[in-house]
Amino acid sequence: MEQLVIQKAAIEDATFIHSIQVAAFKPLLAKYQDFDTSPANETIQRTTDRLQQKQTDYYLIVYNMITVGAIRIVKKANRRYRVSPIFILPEYQGRGIASVTMRTVESLYKDAVVWELDTILEEQKLCGLYEKLGYRKTGKATKMNERMTIVFYEKELV
Repeated sequence: MEQLVIQKAAIEDATFIHSIQVAAFKPLLAKYQDFDTSPANETIQRTTDRLQQKQTDYYLIVYNMITVGAIRIVKKANRRYRVSPIFILPEYQGRGIASVTMRTVESLYKDAVVWELDTILEEQKLCGLYEKLGYRKTGKATKMNERMTIVFYEKELV
């Protein structure tokens, strides 16, 4: 891994974050046709609103001085945190960037007792990534359409 830096995002980053999110999720939207729920179909306003939430932290993922993705952390009650979403531009996927980003971000929230996230069950690479990082399926899953099921994960730290 070359140089990877996680930088706290600001409201001024909304348009840039949104453009990376759309590019990162567009292949999954094409594959699963989840037009109502895909982050590739979200508006810039939704990104702006999330950046302004007091319980949300966004970080830019900078790889070799190029911003290649972002991750949003939602602070929930009882020292629970949720990753929703993390995304990397397609041309930078498969390089270990998401793994390093997840471990780095988890280390920033030292009070966390549980981390949560969800992903597409049919995307075995994504499921494998999170399982390798210590996340376990909760048993909850939501069928979005005939092509795609969202599966929920947790990682307990205590």
